[in-house]
Amino acid sequence: MATRDFPRIKAVRAYVSEAAKGDQGADCHDVNDDHWINGSPVPIANPMSGYELYQQYRKSWGINAMGTLVVEVEADDGTSGVGVTIGGEPGCYIVEKHLSRFIEGQDPRNVELLNDQMFRSTLNYGRKGLPIQAISAVDIALWDLLGKLRNEPVYALLGGKTKERLPVYSTTARPDIAKELGFVGAKIPCPYGPSAGDDGMRKNIEFYKGWREKVGDEFPLSLDCYMALTVPYATRLAKELEPYGLKWMEEFLPPDDYEGYNDVRANLRGSKVLLTTGEHEYNKYGFKQLINSRCVDIVQPDITWLGGITEARRVVAMAAAHDTLVIPHGSSVYSYHLQYAFSNCPVAEYINLSPKADKIVPYFGGLFTDEPLPADGFIDLPNRAGFGVTLCRDTLKRPYARSEEESKINAEKNKAYKGPKKAHMPF
Repeated sequence: MATRDFPRIKAVRAYVSEAAKGDQGADCHDVNDDHWINGSPVPIANPMSGYELYQQYRKSWGINAMGTLVVEVEADDGTSGVGVTIGGEPGCYIVEKHLSRFIEGQDPRNVELLNDQMFRSTLNYGRKGLPIQAISAVDIALWDLLGKLRNEPVYALLGGKTKERLPVYSTTARPDIAKELGFVGAKIPCPYGPSAGDDGMRKNIEFYKGWREKVGDEFPLSLDCYMALTVPYATRLAKELEPYGLKWMEEFLPPDDYEGYNDVRANLRGSKVLLTTGEHEYNKYGFKQLINSRCVDIVQPDITWLGGITEARRVVAMAAAHDTLVIPHGSSVYSYHLQYAFSNCPVAEYINLSPKADKIVPYFGGLFTDEPLPADGFIDLPNRAGFGVTLCRDTLKRPYARSEEESKINAEKNKAYKGPKKAHMPF
């Protein structure tokens, strides 16, 4: 029985969101000044904490400078898939002016090919950061499109469910409320870094101890250090907090300090505190170093930042071979589909983005009309095609719009290519 003809990709479009102030969209830090995740009223340690002008509020040094990037991939039959990340107008330029040439005219089933071409073509200016985030949005849009064309959820395309329900912990300023809401654990931000000296260390200890007393000894409570610490400081902080039941210490060093992560692991040999990182690690090569060295117990890729679902499943496979857990950073529905499909992804993160961390609100703000939300400590994904969410287009603007003729030229080129003209051994 012949397989059905599959539609090709007609066009790629990139948008920014001009949502109302305080609606963070894909950038969880693009919030009002008095939001808890901006460092109000309790500061949050970060790489800029050593500079007095930027100590209190994270937006003061531009954590939200890029803003939201939305990518839409449309097939010949009118079906479209959507992916989001941060990257704003610079990301739109990369998608429209560079990445589109590899996508338009292609078969959307060839996600490995398209992801590889996008990555290799940006090596000279990419590898991590903004170009990879742009690739992520395109890749996610391709998976969304593929799911809609096949009328299946993305987790089914990845291999189906390994769990019927997905437990969720909350990153929050109010772990006591997270516990009341049924989350299986909570993570709080570390207030002070090394620049605050011994007084800051004392305040960090009292801060964590205070929340431990409020939530009780049995509720898992972790600490997010957001790239703010040093090897000696992270080592001491973990030892000081271990008696108070610190579940894990997260991203305590800059992401490229692989040797430092190994040093902290060695310094904490025998400790019960789990070590985690990976939120700002952007490709399989970096995760390979983290996983092979066993310097962390859990890796935490952000699906919207590391190359999308295609790169994420490579990382999950590597981690599985080393019995390393994968608990993605944020990513909402994109993480949930990935985690449904793989057994070494045991629990999801929900970042509580209500200003006072006291309500369940969508991670992506108003970008989608139907983003699935946790209830009673679980995420239950609906049986919908693709990622199962509906884009709200009211606030979108396409800053680098190309003509239909430009998309058509890309499409004709890719449709015409039939591969190498002469067979040969590829090595």
